[in-house]
Amino acid sequence: MSSNVGPIHPVRRLTSTVTKVLANRGIYIVKSLNYKEQQKVLEPKLDYIRYASLELCYEEIIRRNVPGAVAEVGVYQGEFATRLNRLFNDRKLYLFDTFEGFDNSDISIEAERGFSSGKQDFSRTGVEFVLNKMYKPENCIIKKGFFPATAEGVTGPFCFVSLDADLYAPIYAGLQFFYPLLAKGGYMFIHDFNNDGYKGAKEAVLQYCSEQDVTYTPIADSGGTVIIAK
Repeated sequence: MSSNVGPIHPVRRLTSTVTKVLANRGIYIVKSLNYKEQQKVLEPKLDYIRYASLELCYEEIIRRNVPGAVAEVGVYQGEFATRLNRLFNDRKLYLFDTFEGFDNSDISIEAERGFSSGKQDFSRTGVEFVLNKMYKPENCIIKKGFFPATAEGVTGPFCFVSLDADLYAPIYAGLQFFYPLLAKGGYMFIHDFNNDGYKGAKEAVLQYCSEQDVTYTPIADSGGTVIIAK
């Protein structure tokens, strides 16, 4: 009996084998930019590329003696923030979030411009819930409420900033506020740039980088992060 299925290409077979071996170790590699299809598989697992990239940027910051505090806009349950707190354990960590989910004014912009529904529920969190996860909670400065209003009075420099607010308005505001305060040699991670579920994130980055002539570098993590280095 003949078959219409041709022989498996050796490179593809090797790639499949490597992927399975890594998966058995809790390391998941993104195969495409369609994050929605992979969300159920990747979300509970270690986002190896994102965290490994963070560690490499941290090492460069330390090697080059880059000054400044650390910040994250869009903390949710604090998974990424815990890694920031542990790595940068001798620096202040500013945590900006409503700790109650998306703000209605930001959701309105998403709907009007067709970026996302904004209906995702990120309310299952809280200040104490996040702080209880921290390695050094005494280094954390909680900024609860609507960003960028909560940034009033905050000054730089910053050596590392994570923007993971999902929606166009807070990400664009985060770029406007933090990039000028980013120390030379510092880094910004902007999550969801290549996530089709949050098209406003890409629009915010493209708009700001075009306006300010800033260069970004995409990485193949599960949420489609881009990195901005100064």
